[in-house]
Amino acid sequence: MRRIRKILPAALLVLAVACAPSTGGAPGATAAKPLPSASIDAGFDLDALVAAAKKEGSLLVYDSSGDIEEVAKAFTATYGIAMEGVKSDSPQTAEKMTREHAADNVTIDATMYEDGGVLVGQLIPQGVVRTWVPADLQEQIPEENRNPLLALSKATVFAYNTKLSPGGCPVKNIWDLTEPDWAGKLVMQDPLGKPTVLSFFSQLVAHGSDQIAQAYEAKYGKALKTEEKNAAWEWIKKIAANRPVLTGSDEDISGAVGAPNATDKKIGFMSISKFRNNEDKGYTQSACEGLQPFAGFSYPKYVAIASKSKHPNAAKLYVHFIMTEEGVKHEIGEGGISGNSTVEPIVTPAGLTDWHGQLFETDPKGLLADLQNRQVVSDFWRINHT
Repeated sequence: MRRIRKILPAALLVLAVACAPSTGGAPGATAAKPLPSASIDAGFDLDALVAAAKKEGSLLVYDSSGDIEEVAKAFTATYGIAMEGVKSDSPQTAEKMTREHAADNVTIDATMYEDGGVLVGQLIPQGVVRTWVPADLQEQIPEENRNPLLALSKATVFAYNTKLSPGGCPVKNIWDLTEPDWAGKLVMQDPLGKPTVLSFFSQLVAHGSDQIAQAYEAKYGKALKTEEKNAAWEWIKKIAANRPVLTGSDEDISGAVGAPNATDKKIGFMSISKFRNNEDKGYTQSACEGLQPFAGFSYPKYVAIASKSKHPNAAKLYVHFIMTEEGVKHEIGEGGISGNSTVEPIVTPAGLTDWHGQLFETDPKGLLADLQNRQVVSDFWRINHT
């Protein structure tokens, strides 16, 4: 696969800046303050909600994952309500929902949203979306997951081709990926167009530096010396400078790494949802088990209802559905953890055997800071990506 250096289209760049205020504050920035309280219906009655939703007749949900199409089929089969699920990247979803809200012409009823910074910093405070918690499931949802409502946690991992490297992942430490031997061989989505990757970088800077510094010392036998603020900034700089292959989709990453005709060893930084290609397309890919200090990162995906939805009861019923095993299993089929504590986790990708032990975990308390720091992180990546 040819090397791609993506340049954001002008419209998307404008959106990225609007949605990513710097620490100094930019248009769209929201100061840290409590979110509006989640809505919980008193005297909740699921049968009554189903009846009201059926009268509304239909439902449209946007999601960054194509899995929403399977969720839609299951929802329609369960309730007899026509649901359409549309795959849409988070920035595009935010832009469309914001414009629809301003125009009082809302078509999107609910969203599965993985850009937590924009959700808590813009969409909820500006009233574009709201959080509704099903009263009958409230006690099954840990309090810290209720506002915004965490539907599930997903993951992005470093992956390799098991046919080309039968002895295991060819990199053992994330600093290996900064070495000349791996120049141009890390395949990842362009961070400038992938909010979860920018959030990962921001979270690393905030609370992952010690891990990265320890990994450096384990590899080189000496402490890291850097002119950057900490080890996380240094690692990000070196990754950017080592000519990573940038793509626009995880599907492209999966194809470059694990396709049957692949001949060049590459490491992919991709969503675990693409491990379905092992079964569907005969790919041979595995997460980098044993990679130090982590094999990837986990991130939250939230569910929210459009404040001006024309099908509010159907939207509520969808939220209820996705917070149950029957609904969320279609989103976490390739691995993930439901926001409902009674739903058993699914950790299926080869090489990922310990969700909490192998993954760097996003701290939900840092989501607003991720948004406020996004422009700083974006600019740092641009400067160092050569």
